[in-house]
Amino acid sequence: MPRYLFLVLLLVLASLLVGCSVGGGGGVFGARSSGGYSLHDKIVSSGNGRYTQRRDSLPANPPDVSRVPDAQPIPEPRSQRGNSPTYTVFGRTYRVLASSRGFTQTGTASWYGSKFHGHDTSNGEVYDMYAMSAAHTRLPLPTYVRVTNLGNGKQVIVRVNDRGPFVGNRIIDLSYAAAHRLDMLETGTARVRLEALDPLEWQARNGSGNSAGGSVFLQVAALGNAQAAERLQARARELTQAPVRVVSDQSLYRVQVGPLEEASAEAAIRKLEASELGRPFRVRQ
Repeated sequence: MPRYLFLVLLLVLASLLVGCSVGGGGGVFGARSSGGYSLHDKIVSSGNGRYTQRRDSLPANPPDVSRVPDAQPIPEPRSQRGNSPTYTVFGRTYRVLASSRGFTQTGTASWYGSKFHGHDTSNGEVYDMYAMSAAHTRLPLPTYVRVTNLGNGKQVIVRVNDRGPFVGNRIIDLSYAAAHRLDMLETGTARVRLEALDPLEWQARNGSGNSAGGSVFLQVAALGNAQAAERLQARARELTQAPVRVVSDQSLYRVQVGPLEEASAEAAIRKLEASELGRPFRVRQ
């Protein structure tokens, strides 16, 4: 083969390899460059192609989330996923805190919506933009956080189960429901104060939230297909020997085990976690 053709082939091969590495994804968590999108300006994510949308957006036909209750802090073990001591995204290394006790932070909050709805969060749960959840770069997963919008005084309590935001100076990415409650959807961002909550101290002041009849549900997954949800419902019922319901809205089918007493919930969590279904998360009614 002539030498110049050999050199051309080498250059083509090198360019292909570089292209694979650059578009390949955002670090160990499939990082997203979300946040700060207003109703009029949606930021393009640098995601790795696992999302069906290229741009994030508001939900097309959202339910009324104005009355979605705060996340209720309960003692939980650290998630098996998403809690590496350090991780690197977009060339920056983050260190996960050993504890959230006493943690406070003031800065800019953003929110993320339908592009990520139904996809895995960093701790292996499924992102539900209609639930009170959030993403943070350093807090242990999960952590319960009180978020105060310093512009209007509105507050919510969210459960941090994801990593992000990895853009600019944003300190937290809120779910659509949380952003709606804080009245920051129009602006896209808001200056906020974060306060990590100790679940035992919070329950001592506010009550545990348990009812005599048992109000704990375990969400196994949120799926976009009704038949798949029914199959998962049967599988979860077989594993736990407990009631399993499918809660649907316009876009998702949530498979939830319950209602359960707390002791029964712990046993069901162990059974589900030991299977291929992974660890569910608690939903209180």
